[in-house]
Amino acid sequence: MDKEKLKKEIVTTCMNTLEKSVETIRERIAEIIQTANDYEGDHDIFDPFKEDMMKKKDLQVKQMEKHLDEIKVLRKADPKRISDKVEFGSVVITDKQRMFVSVALGKVSVEGDTYYVISTQVPAYQAMKDLKAGESFSINNNKFVIQDVF
Repeated sequence: MDKEKLKKEIVTTCMNTLEKSVETIRERIAEIIQTANDYEGDHDIFDPFKEDMMKKKDLQVKQMEKHLDEIKVLRKADPKRISDKVEFGSVVITDKQRMFVSVALGKVSVEGDTYYVISTQVPAYQAMKDLKAGESFSINNNKFVIQDVF
């Protein structure tokens, strides 16, 4: 697979993962609201059960907002941009693992390979920022050699 197609597939997989998470959270919020509305206890606005349900809903809303912000950031990763140095939106292939620099999403699988989706805020990115293929960096006493960047 060519680099642009692979990068587009990685971005699409990340986007789908985030969108699925947002949808799951929306469903949880609806369930929490329904549970609170179905509750037959006190109809006092300060009822502890309803108050607890609203706290749970608020936590879910914050998580959903975080994912929506990540989707906005991920949209800025242009699959057509092929760079020879490590930067936001780069796919980085090292001798030990494959990474995609965008948002902190963890592991995704694309074309049978695992990619660690990392943000520009993590130490791994800081260690390899602006490096090119053939150069190396170290994290926690582990040396990585960059084999390819695109």
